[in-house]
Amino acid sequence: MQRIDELLVALDVNTGTQALELATALDGIAGGFKIGSRLFTLEGPQLVRTLSARGARVFLDLKFHDIPNTVAQAVESAVQTGAWMINVHASGGVPMMQAAAKAGRETAQRIGAPAPLLIGVTVLTSMDAVTLQQTGVERPLADHVVDLAILARTAGLDGVVASPQETAAIRKACGKDFLIVTPGIRGASAGADKNDQMRTMGPAEAVRAGASYIVVGRPIIAASDPRRAAEAIVKELSEGLLTT
Repeated sequence: MQRIDELLVALDVNTGTQALELATALDGIAGGFKIGSRLFTLEGPQLVRTLSARGARVFLDLKFHDIPNTVAQAVESAVQTGAWMINVHASGGVPMMQAAAKAGRETAQRIGAPAPLLIGVTVLTSMDAVTLQQTGVERPLADHVVDLAILARTAGLDGVVASPQETAAIRKACGKDFLIVTPGIRGASAGADKNDQMRTMGPAEAVRAGASYIVVGRPIIAASDPRRAAEAIVKELSEGLLTT
């Protein structure tokens, strides 16, 4: 089965060895791999470098959120690992996101590497309207997500991370070239259990709604045969792309 670039597999496992074994098992079918804060904290940047050296696209999901100078320095370091995609929290504001975008471009140019994709996290998929209101945000969740996406575009980021339920609205507001990365993929071939995800959607449905990339973790890595689980999602995604 041919690789599909839209599928990013979250390597939410316990060790770097497990992550590399899983990446090997999914070679040629997954479009890229996400490394989050847990695995990065355990294994450090060398794991990103190792996967990148193998030719894998690595989405470094560390959600930087700090003052602009600190975030710029963090992005500079992330680029040097070979990460293909890096994210920051859009709620950090336009100056912070501008600093991240500038650092990404300038660092890549300085070391002679391709510029990474810089994307902004809108509202975590584990949150619903109630939990968002508890943080002091009173407006509708979907409106807040779209406005954060517009801010990210204004700041020069390449796209955002958002729930598949807001994808269509973001696409309408930000245009066809703006990247939308959607976690929280559940149902159909991706498995029905939501776990701690609140705002979910199936793989093909998410692509039809306008997702550029989908991130799938537990439905693949917890499967008895991860490659077969990934192949089922790729099949559904391929069918979904034919109808977009």
